[in-house]
Amino acid sequence: MRFIHPREAMDLLDDEDADERFPPYWAELWFSGIELARVVSSWTLAGTPVLELGCGLGLPSIAAALSGGHVSATDRSRDALAFTVDNAHRNGTTVETMECSWQRPESLVERGPWPLVLAADVLYDRPNAALLHTLLPRLVEDSGEIWIADPQRPQAAEFLTEAATDWSISTHGTRIPTVDIHRLRRGNHTGT
Repeated sequence: MRFIHPREAMDLLDDEDADERFPPYWAELWFSGIELARVVSSWTLAGTPVLELGCGLGLPSIAAALSGGHVSATDRSRDALAFTVDNAHRNGTTVETMECSWQRPESLVERGPWPLVLAADVLYDRPNAALLHTLLPRLVEDSGEIWIADPQRPQAAEFLTEAATDWSISTHGTRIPTVDIHRLRRGNHTGT
């Protein structure tokens, strides 16, 4: 894949951003996103509607689009969405983008539900995990799946423990030993 990203993510902070709770994490190409994109690219999605939460630079979204999915890539950062669109064009595909905050997800929820929801390295803090517990059931179809790639962050373990009461969870390793992909389906029995 041909891919661009900012040279130094922290250089993107300006005086306006200095008080923000969210540094520009979206500007990094994280191993979780790389591994999720690799797994997604091995599937044939053939017109399947796909949602990516916190798309950052868009790698999993682009992989899903190249696999035939109709992709909606979302992020709270307008800059992230611009890079996602550019990266999609560089790879001969398109993805729909939408700026969306998980604190105010109404416009996103109205467009769902989706059969496949993707997210990479979004469980880096407790507030994100808490928001996802509430948001995910509103985004995925009853028979759909959520794929979350994570580098074994402590918050991910807490999230999965709590999620196991409502979701069937299977965890799969990747080429990178510290990155797992968790597949969630409705139900409450956990597997590996």
